[in-house]
Amino acid sequence: MDDPAQRRSIKLHAAEDFAPMRRAGRLVAAALDMIAAHVRPGITTAELDRLCHEFVLDHGARPASLGYNGYAHATCISLNHVVCHGIPGERRLAEGDILNIDLAVVLDGWHGDSSRMYGVGKVGTRAARLMEVAREAMMCGIAAIRPGATVGDIGHAIQRHVEAERFSVVRDFCGHGLGRVYHDAPNILNYGRRGEGARLRPGMFLTVEPMVNAGRPEVKVLSDGWTAVTRDRSLSAQFEHSVGVTEAGCEIFTLSEG
Repeated sequence: MDDPAQRRSIKLHAAEDFAPMRRAGRLVAAALDMIAAHVRPGITTAELDRLCHEFVLDHGARPASLGYNGYAHATCISLNHVVCHGIPGERRLAEGDILNIDLAVVLDGWHGDSSRMYGVGKVGTRAARLMEVAREAMMCGIAAIRPGATVGDIGHAIQRHVEAERFSVVRDFCGHGLGRVYHDAPNILNYGRRGEGARLRPGMFLTVEPMVNAGRPEVKVLSDGWTAVTRDRSLSAQFEHSVGVTEAGCEIFTLSEG
């Protein structure tokens, strides 16, 4: 059911607001393209974070996560069984690792937010399939976005695809609205029922970011207050795009030009 209180809190952006969101989104995509060449055995996650940070600054923007609720890095880098919000540090990548790099920027006051999975060298068959399913699930969710659809339609499309592949969807974290605000209404759950939740309207800006586990969906947050891991130590994968609802469907702001 559409919640009137939540509907009133959701921002509807003007047609001219799509252009700055495209610029912010393209910058994030370019940074995630750039970092791919550096994902190799032996490099530390702190070094990957530094490279992303410098790239963003060199292009006239700033990392949105730096200083957000006290967070001290430009990116979140989540390895293997880390679901999200992994903190960059001195951990060196090893052959077979999988990792998510999550980057958000602020460019001219507008937020671009995206994340991708990377494999280090040759990864296992199940790990590769997990990453592929997470990307496919994100695109299934995006395909459900159109005026008159609901956020439940997005979650349903994601959940149906993931569970058909015998993986599980994380319930504890979700996508969100964004624009001039980093995290805004509505929440975009990665599971749900068709027809439930806030109804989508042109001018809404959202992130779609399913987190998919190879094992069970349960997670726990470590004592650092940020790092979320799978409770059963199974691998986890996530992809994220920022999108805008249009009259005809949606526009993906964070697509790679490559």
